[in-house]
Amino acid sequence: MATEQLLILIKPDGVRRSLVGNILDKLSQLRMAIIGAKVVKVSRKLAEMHYYQLKNKPFFDELLDYIQGKVYGEPYDRVLAFVYQGEDAIARTRKVIGITNPEEADPLSIRGAYGRITTKGMYENVVHCSSDLLEAEREVKLWFRPQEIIKDVYATKKIVVDKEEKIVWD
Repeated sequence: MATEQLLILIKPDGVRRSLVGNILDKLSQLRMAIIGAKVVKVSRKLAEMHYYQLKNKPFFDELLDYIQGKVYGEPYDRVLAFVYQGEDAIARTRKVIGITNPEEADPLSIRGAYGRITTKGMYENVVHCSSDLLEAEREVKLWFRPQEIIKDVYATKKIVVDKEEKIVWD
């Protein structure tokens, strides 16, 4: 088994319903390392880039509003973003998180236990998890700058921006 990194988001509905501790408790059973963590107020641009593969779906705008927390308002208009690292991390984490539809997810999974579908048909599935290695790298680089992760997981380079040296993804 190889060491892998992935992105996990605790979505605004998970924050709103005070499920952060419960979710982290279930994830801690995997015995993986958190190598990056932060609270993010999701911009429309970030939401669009995160869900780019769904841009032609009829529910795209509702999905963007959901991940931005617009349906909940302050102080629930944010997500908790984590970079997890461990052996076979993606498959193991996805099993604990459960499938997208909370009504069909294993009741012992995070989505099965805490997710729901609203009367308007919106999936409140409380968490996001990278689907595969390529998506994990794309998502980690989208949500985190290299200096926000405590381990070097992807190639970086130094550049000068407005005469200021920064570390950016290579």
